[in-house]
Amino acid sequence: MEKQRKYDRYKTMAQARVPALFEGESLLKDISVTGCCIECTMQVEVHPDTKYAIVVEPEATSQIEPFELTAEYRWNRSSLDACTIGFFIVESPKGKQFQRYVDYLAYHSS
Repeated sequence: MEKQRKYDRYKTMAQARVPALFEGESLLKDISVTGCCIECTMQVEVHPDTKYAIVVEPEATSQIEPFELTAEYRWNRSSLDACTIGFFIVESPKGKQFQRYVDYLAYHSS
């Protein structure tokens, strides 16, 4: 599936919070300038065509401040012990922090 994407997705070690869906943090599995994937250890009910605020806390080694994204739900894969959710990024109020993080990941993946 990743090969069909217009923009590369970069693996991360960042934490993510989606307050409208669940309390606590989850893992930001990957991110690009257009989308991201979050994995959590609980089942959540996500509504199609709904926008969610996602707070991203990059790994400390990146030296990048936390930032928020507005993203729209696209897909969901659930198993007995985890839930993986795909989002399309609509907006980033702190766009420079977001772009710095994607650039940081791109640099470290090459």
